Amino acid sequence: MRMPNPREVLELIERMRCISNDGERRSLVERLGTVDHPTVLSFLNAHGLNVCMDSDAALAAFGASDILLRDGIGLQAVMPVLGMPAGLNMNGTDFIPLLLRSLPARNVAIYGTATPWLDRARVVLEAATPHRYRDLQHGFHPVEHYIAQARATRPDLILLAMGMPRQEEVAARLKRSLDHPVLIVNGGAIVDFLAGRFKRAPEAVQRTGLEWAFRLAQEPRRLFRRYCIGAFGFAWSTLRLRRAASLRTRGAGPAAPGSTRIAPSPTSSPIRRSPIQKEL
Repeated sequence: MRMPNPREVLELIERMRCISNDGERRSLVERLGTVDHPTVLSFLNAHGLNVCMDSDAALAAFGASDILLRDGIGLQAVMPVLGMPAGLNMNGTDFIPLLLRSLPARNVAIYGTATPWLDRARVVLEAATPHRYRDLQHGFHPVEHYIAQARATRPDLILLAMGMPRQEEVAARLKRSLDHPVLIVNGGAIVDFLAGRFKRAPEAVQRTGLEWAFRLAQEPRRLFRRYCIGAFGFAWSTLRLRRAASLRTRGAGPAAPGSTRIAPSPTSSPIRRSPIQKEL
């Protein structure tokens, strides 16, 4: 299996949409409500970055996203090191419920997690949002099953809750296979949180950036590798990305006065921007 070049991962990070204030967040919600073709919304956090650094397939799956948002304190610390603004923390656990509350009534499909959490999450969502949740599928089917379901039911919005990088890979396949306007949202553990399977950290803990530690305490066996061992991998990834950014900046010559953003390379990565990425 081919390992990605850090420069390719750097270009993925550069594609993230930086949301600086509430007005930009509202504008993004409005745009997400008017997609006219299969459109994928994803969130990149420290774990996702590690996954992309280790797998070309995962990097390609994240690269298929039309809108990519920063999630978590890890990337907040890394972005300035790479010469990019960090913006607001757009974690999916907060942004996805906001998006669902804000959009007009839609037909929504949820693919991921398992019973009884799917049914419990639907009860919560039906009470809090205006949408119709008509197609619920657990997260252990082959990807062809979800493609067939989506073709048959033609939902306006698909919420995937399968974990990284499987959900991003499923999203990429759905995007290529569907022919109707649909917003595909990679939601991670959002359904489990909504269903009460796992608890969110208290707001004071969230503000300190230690929500990961609260989650680790709830699921030590599953999350130890991600948060503890993964922290060393993330530090190494950061060093490699910083070196890649430095080498490219040196190779590009002097930057324009006042410029802090690193210009993307036109040749080193297969990732390409869609029309909505260019607009956003």
